[in-house]
Amino acid sequence: MRRAQIVRAITAVLVVCSALAYGQVQAAPNLDSALQSLFAVRHFEQVAISPDGSRVAYVEKARLGNAIYVADRNAPSAAPVHISGANDGSGHDENDVAWSPDGKRLAFLSDAGSAGQLQLYISSLDGRPAQKITTLTGFLAHPEWSPDGKLISLLFTEKAPRAAGPLMPMTPETGVIEGKVYEQRLTTVEIESGKVQEISPADMYVYEYSWSPDSKSFALTAAHGAGDANWYVAQLYTLSAEGGEMKSIYKPPLQIAVPRWSPDGKNIAFISGIMSDEGSTGGDIFIIPAGGGTAKNVTPGIKASPSGLHWQSGDKILFSEIVDGEIGLATLDVSSAKVTPVWSGPEEISLGGWGEYGASFATDGRTSAVVRQSFLHAPEVWAGPIGSWTQITHVNDAVKPSWGEAKSIHWTSDSQRVQGWLLYPKNYDAKQRYPMVVVVHGGPAAAEVPSYPGPFYNTSLLSSQGYFVLYPNPRGSFGQGEAFTRGNVKDFGYGDFRDILAGVDEVVKELPVDNDRVGITGWSYGGFMTMWAVTQTNRFRAAVSGAGLSNFQSYYGENDIDQWMIPYFGASVYEDPAVYAKSSPMNFITKAKTPTLVLVGERDGECPAPQSREFWHGLKAMGVETQLVIYANEGHYIGQPEHERDIVHRMVGWFDQHMKAK
Repeated sequence: MRRAQIVRAITAVLVVCSALAYGQVQAAPNLDSALQSLFAVRHFEQVAISPDGSRVAYVEKARLGNAIYVADRNAPSAAPVHISGANDGSGHDENDVAWSPDGKRLAFLSDAGSAGQLQLYISSLDGRPAQKITTLTGFLAHPEWSPDGKLISLLFTEKAPRAAGPLMPMTPETGVIEGKVYEQRLTTVEIESGKVQEISPADMYVYEYSWSPDSKSFALTAAHGAGDANWYVAQLYTLSAEGGEMKSIYKPPLQIAVPRWSPDGKNIAFISGIMSDEGSTGGDIFIIPAGGGTAKNVTPGIKASPSGLHWQSGDKILFSEIVDGEIGLATLDVSSAKVTPVWSGPEEISLGGWGEYGASFATDGRTSAVVRQSFLHAPEVWAGPIGSWTQITHVNDAVKPSWGEAKSIHWTSDSQRVQGWLLYPKNYDAKQRYPMVVVVHGGPAAAEVPSYPGPFYNTSLLSSQGYFVLYPNPRGSFGQGEAFTRGNVKDFGYGDFRDILAGVDEVVKELPVDNDRVGITGWSYGGFMTMWAVTQTNRFRAAVSGAGLSNFQSYYGENDIDQWMIPYFGASVYEDPAVYAKSSPMNFITKAKTPTLVLVGERDGECPAPQSREFWHGLKAMGVETQLVIYANEGHYIGQPEHERDIVHRMVGWFDQHMKAK
């Protein structure tokens, strides 16, 4: 492992050198105004409707700290009420809202008492200051009330050095690398006494949980060892609310997510399938008796990817799904396994968080609240009956997109139907010919869905600069069923890449795209696919790889989430190096000729910076035009505004330099 001081020195040199070169390829001036418009968009981290459906709590994202508001659905003209742990009205980081079962109180997390340290608070929503409940040191997340209203549960990582999750910047490693494992434990808080009890075992990392309807037990997903890597091997457990030994009731062959206890207490539902990223959920719905037994797949063969679950009754589940590049809601009759579509549309509805597609439901199972957005409409909070939502917030009413129209398109590849989204150039003129950039999504178990683009790696701005932008959902993506999602197992870079090339051919055939001016880019899996593309074909005029994987053989021992690779490659790299070698771009580097910009975060644990450096070094050795930029103190997700702006400028500038007609 490299020492942090050395990395910072290398980073400084690379960023400075690249900045000098960047001045020669700066993008059009109107890009700055488009970027400024993006940073003006207000986003939402969470939405939660009260049990009776009368009020909606939501968390509005801010650069210096999130804020919580409560809106009254029965008084749409009334201003929302700001809920805070601070008595002076000052801003703090406040999030993770949870309604009490009677709807009279709201639990939330706030760092009002000490900047950077979240604590549990409860507001009575009557104008009085919120009550601070805990005094803990570490990372807190996901509070939930027990159904009887006596306890609040949450996930707690004592003395955690960073926020949980592999997207966050990794803690720099120095000295003897036998580091302490910080376990995220299920913890309960007695509301009356404030007593805090860590109830899950100290050697288990808990990811998700669900209360039993009688408030006596939990269903939870958990694993031994480090949290980031072992999510991929988590099992389904039950645990008494008083603590003690956890009982494993299901060891899945693949990943598992969103356990939900049925309202009659008899069953536990969950989603299982091949998933490449924690939080990016898709698969089939399974039901298992709460006491253990055989897990039954109740959606076999569904041509969609269920992603969220809500029990409407003891025999009916309302679930969200990714379906053909869109988000939908459907019901599942548990006894007959009959699926009935309820709503779908060319937009994204979510609970606010990344990958949390679906809605927050009131007790009636029909009234709901969502964060609603599309390619053309910035996010807002909506609430009401499914599909008949009324707009609650209007914070982005004045926001207008700087890109062109988006259309869902389909094409055939290897006799299967593939879907993608095509963004037209702003001010499109069918009489002109345009360059096009292909953007491959991360994952690979994810999907490009119609949401309003944010500042991080915003490729939609290429449209404002006169490009078509193609967002394919090749095999390996969510949206067409589990068999399609497993379509790239032991086959990275082959069938999935053919799907992408077939999509390019389809667009070039049907629309005025210059076949000699096509580029490719992507982040994470998309970064890998970009590296792969330039070592397999000279079809692309220019490429920009973000957080890519250049050498699966070396990557296996460098990344923080190595367990994700076993389901995709069938064995570890030590047991079957050949299957990793055949999909490693570095093994084909001598074929590369495409000018390639390489970008990565300094402390990326998912796709470590050495992977990007290795590829950049190989391109240089082959005499290929290339640049490498490593962003200081960033993880897999780039969160500092100055870095987000820099990435967009470099990306657009790189494509303009190599693809715009002279």
